[in-house]
Amino acid sequence: MPKRASIEFVPAVKKKGPHLQFGGEPFGIPLELWPKSKSKDEPMQFICQIPYDSALFPGTINAVAYLFMTHGDGDNTWLPDGGENAVIIVPQDKLTGSVTVGDTPRLHKMVKPFWGSRLNTKSVEFSAKLSFSEDPAFVAEEKLSALPDQEADAYQKALTGNKLGGTPGFLQGDELPFADSWHLLLQLDATTVPFWINFGDAGVGYAFINRQGTEGKFLWQCL
Repeated sequence: MPKRASIEFVPAVKKKGPHLQFGGEPFGIPLELWPKSKSKDEPMQFICQIPYDSALFPGTINAVAYLFMTHGDGDNTWLPDGGENAVIIVPQDKLTGSVTVGDTPRLHKMVKPFWGSRLNTKSVEFSAKLSFSEDPAFVAEEKLSALPDQEADAYQKALTGNKLGGTPGFLQGDELPFADSWHLLLQLDATTVPFWINFGDAGVGYAFINRQGTEGKFLWQCL
């Protein structure tokens, strides 16, 4: 069964080098690799960085994945090849060794001011505590639909949550961006993260890497 690392978001821990981080400024990615929105021709918003190796993802290189998504109304951000999100992979030996600053809105949450009723945005940055366990092995949609309701519900419940690795808990059926073997890199539930992210109505985002960890893709689904 695939290993998973469940995510507990905690206040950002400032330390040199790449580490699991949501929001703020990415560390180590060359500025020329910062992706642009296909529709807006402007830099995408940085969401998170994830260092990984074969300990959690067997067979992969040692690298850092950087997740970006076009900021705003969400048009085509759910598509793995729509040009409105990106998973940029940088091998550990290709990192710049410094923080990279991009000209784009920061990851944020909505806060109520001391006066007035209009919510304001507040930039946020989080690290994470990880707890390790195992997910059930992936069951294709066709086979899942043939299971008794109790078994299918237990399987889907086991896959929920914010996590690295494990098995994707799809909301709307199988949507695997790699035809060959793959790893689920990250699963994010927009209803339980401590920041605002547009995955539609109660959506969940899924970042995948190929078996070697040299390519990444992202998509999201909603109810």
